[in-house]
Amino acid sequence: MDKIKNLLLLNLVAIRIVEPASKLRSIELLDTYFGIKHRRQSYYQSAPQWLVLKEKIETIVVDFAKKIYDFKFDLLIYDVTTLYFETFEEDDLRKNGFSKDNKSQQPQILVALMVSKEGFPVAYEIFTGNTIEGHTIIPVLNNFIKKHAVIEFTVVADAAMIRANNIRELLNNKINYIVGARFGNLFNELIAQIDKNIIREDGKSIRIKTDNGFLICSYSSLRYRKRYL
Repeated sequence: MDKIKNLLLLNLVAIRIVEPASKLRSIELLDTYFGIKHRRQSYYQSAPQWLVLKEKIETIVVDFAKKIYDFKFDLLIYDVTTLYFETFEEDDLRKNGFSKDNKSQQPQILVALMVSKEGFPVAYEIFTGNTIEGHTIIPVLNNFIKKHAVIEFTVVADAAMIRANNIRELLNNKINYIVGARFGNLFNELIAQIDKNIIREDGKSIRIKTDNGFLICSYSSLRYRKRYL
């Protein structure tokens, strides 16, 4: 972070390591623990200017992890969440959409985050609140590859992230992927094949080759009882 000169930003990063809190609470903690004083107004004035530092900070962090910790980024975990606002007015970014907080009448943004298997954040992007989750993963992956020249890796995501066109793009770009599969979205022929071959013992699994890679199915007696009994 030696290339980032904004003292308030650096202090906020440091105090979050000591005690994670909201930004305004962090300003109070800086004073309490270290006698470092910043005005709330300074944060409100500075925060919009930090947006232009996003690309630089991401590059510094990833380069640091590759150099110091020898991170290979061979396994990356991807997910999204929503953040809603206490208002009912939309704008260009804050839009009404599918809400994970049951706040469908309040505008929100969609935040996409990708971390390494160690939990080290390597990329994030913000999308308008009405963006479909499955439309976010390919842009984030493409930006990550272009920015950091990380070529060989496997991305892990849940079923909501992967659509047919996403799978084609992942395969075309030779990106390995592990995603959850929704049973209800499988073809009847594939379901019949699973039913025929699955070993009905807890923890047992089978691997079935498909046009989009391998489908790994495991058996759970608890889930079976909940679904069928």
